[in-house]
Amino acid sequence: MSVELYHFSEEPNIEVFRPRPAPAFPHLPPVVFALDRERSPHYFFPRDCPRVIYWKADWTTEEDAKAFLANTVAEKVVVVESGWLDRIRETKLYMYTFAGDSFEMMDGSAGYYVSRETVVPVKVELVGDLLGKLLAAKLDVRFTSSLHPIRESVIASTIDFSIIRFRNAAKA
Repeated sequence: MSVELYHFSEEPNIEVFRPRPAPAFPHLPPVVFALDRERSPHYFFPRDCPRVIYWKADWTTEEDAKAFLANTVAEKVVVVESGWLDRIRETKLYMYTFAGDSFEMMDGSAGYYVSRETVVPVKVELVGDLLGKLLAAKLDVRFTSSLHPIRESVIASTIDFSIIRFRNAAKA
């Protein structure tokens, strides 16, 4: 694979990424995770920040598209708990770029790629202003006091979604 893939971290100086178990995917052998460019904005957040991201898919009903994407021209909506705003503003996040040679797609909807091999980044760069980067990616960023209602709504719908670090969400 000749495509570039990305990994985001608050650590500025990782020289080598070694495969390791993924608690969220206990069925997988140890792997190195990476993302494609399209899903990279899903990770313009502090590592532990819970978020719900949703967008219209080919299978989304018109009713769900209207319910979830009314009053926006954005293709995706990211919902974050209000309590994370200061951490999002203050976090220094680094983007590691990988050559995709040893990676295989794990989940096309989420944009996850995995490698069972040790990977050396091609480059690392500071992401910068995370909110600014999100807005430049033409996402709607919404803040809420609780992610629980939107999580339940997207799961019950035909809208496509990614739910990241929900275990860190405030209790309902």
